[in-house]
Amino acid sequence: MSSNLNGAAPYYFVPEPSRHPAMAALGLFFVIMGASQWVNSVEWGKYSLILGLAIVFIVLFQWFMQAITESESGQYGHKVDLSFRWSMSWFIFSEVMFFGAFFSALWWMRVHSVPELGNINNAILWPDFKAVWPSVSAGATASPAGIIEPFTAMTPFWLPTINTALLLSSGVTITIAHHALRENKREQALLFMWLTVILGLVFLFVQGYEYAHAYSDMNLKLTSGAYGSTFFMLTGFHGFHVFLGMLMLFFITLRIQKGHFTADKHFGFEGAAWYWHFVDVVWLGLYILVYWL
Repeated sequence: MSSNLNGAAPYYFVPEPSRHPAMAALGLFFVIMGASQWVNSVEWGKYSLILGLAIVFIVLFQWFMQAITESESGQYGHKVDLSFRWSMSWFIFSEVMFFGAFFSALWWMRVHSVPELGNINNAILWPDFKAVWPSVSAGATASPAGIIEPFTAMTPFWLPTINTALLLSSGVTITIAHHALRENKREQALLFMWLTVILGLVFLFVQGYEYAHAYSDMNLKLTSGAYGSTFFMLTGFHGFHVFLGMLMLFFITLRIQKGHFTADKHFGFEGAAWYWHFVDVVWLGLYILVYWL
């Protein structure tokens, strides 16, 4: 039932038939087709990709606006709240598996692939090769054939450490904002939400500066062997997740400003906070395994 005639939330909300799933599928079709053609140097591929992304973003905007309207009008009851919580939990679990695969790739290359290149057979072919991870031995590039330009490995000082402080601080500010919202202190919640958004934005700027420094001053690039590819793969995907989380928090903050959410009903806020804490935890793993070890 999608109507709410008596003012009480239905036992379970079933929306009217919607065009959004079909339009999202259409947008993803153009994204996949365009991306596959663009990487194969087909000129029209990039235009198909841009069209598909535009369709997807428009659908997401309209779909989220509809969900917000339904929620604020009292359509969502306890069962829908539970389904949202389970959905967000499984989504974060899928993200754990996503990053788990990349961390596993890093571990496999460090513990197995690079040492294997230094076995007795390869030692005869490349006697000067150092079969150690570049962050362990300065100047080691894991390039037996000499096809990788010399580069400097990234250290935790000081930009990564600054970013760690920024993200940990943002975890504190969003927790304070959550407790303030639960106590119906909306002004305090708004203040700390804006602080969280700003901290996330500063994190992205610092990471962008770090990448520019790596490329220009350290000659560390995506093409810098296994080290460069895993470094940019892990930190880059994490930065993308920070960007998504920052957007979530930004729109949640705007909703709080408009008077949305109550002290006992605010899962939109909680879902974004769960995601942000997940991003914090992933960064701590990155900070230790990528920058320190």
